[in-house]
Amino acid sequence: MTLNTIWFLLIAVLFIGYFILEGFDFGVGILLPFVGKNDTERRMMINTIGPHWDGNEVWLITAGGAMFAAFPQWYATLFSGFYLVLFLMLIALIIRGVAFEFRSKDENPKWRTFWDWVIFIGSFIPAFLWGVALTNFIRGVPIDANFHFIGNFWNLISGYSLIGGLVSLTGFTLQGAIFLSLKLEEQFAIRINKIARKLWIPNIIAVFLFAIETYFLTDILDRLGVNPGFVPIAAVLSLLTVGWLVYQNYNGWAFFINCLAILFSTTTIFMILYPRVLVSSIDKNLSLTIINSASSPYTLKVMSIIALIFLPFVLGYQIWAYWVFRKRITSNKESLHY
Repeated sequence: MTLNTIWFLLIAVLFIGYFILEGFDFGVGILLPFVGKNDTERRMMINTIGPHWDGNEVWLITAGGAMFAAFPQWYATLFSGFYLVLFLMLIALIIRGVAFEFRSKDENPKWRTFWDWVIFIGSFIPAFLWGVALTNFIRGVPIDANFHFIGNFWNLISGYSLIGGLVSLTGFTLQGAIFLSLKLEEQFAIRINKIARKLWIPNIIAVFLFAIETYFLTDILDRLGVNPGFVPIAAVLSLLTVGWLVYQNYNGWAFFINCLAILFSTTTIFMILYPRVLVSSIDKNLSLTIINSASSPYTLKVMSIIALIFLPFVLGYQIWAYWVFRKRITSNKESLHY
């Protein structure tokens, strides 16, 4: 296996980690104004992700840094072509972070309600736009022979990409609901579980529509064949299993299997791409690949050594943080930091 392939796989792993961990952050933020009946309940919801949300975003920063260093042409074309989408996503993440810190600084109900909606907006936008972005990765965008994006924002918007956005939006919201059912005190968790049951239905419908359109609008048949193999099928089966587990109140297993659904779904996207990293809609031969967009072999070698040294420390810290804050959040106001 070449270093180019190893770094493609590593970037895929980083995005999978980001979608799993930041996914429930987005879900909690989206549900916040609608599920919390009063200020205490909303504070409880925020406190479930309070110790983790900024650490979860490190996965995205690391993925972007790895992309920049390992595949600079991919990074350059992506950030020029998807500039407005990524800009909106970045602004949303910034205001969401500000809202987490500012919300409880004043007891004025209007002040807190305002920041609750900011958290909602800051979670909704990236949750939707990630699906739009990944859909365009595999469908293709106008890239010329010089690897320049020659389209505009509207080239990224289509019925297919919007369905992709609905897949990520409903999937992350479902992930957030299941996470809350594990982290909140019993009576509140029971109410959240009922919401998770309702959220599973639009998610499975969106995934079904997305899968059908993928066969018509991408080259998945050439890449994976009529039978796509274990990973895509496992993604669908995992999501179906999540529905059954949620209805049976097996929330711990539901969260675990939903994480697997995100893992298999994201892996499927990267399987359709490989060895490409960004498909050209003008000519598939103009697509960016792990070869024509990569850094020098020496750069990849040095990066691999650095990753082997520091990655275990990052993973160890995150595991430790989740272990320390593993207990359920109660309505005791003295224990609510956010």
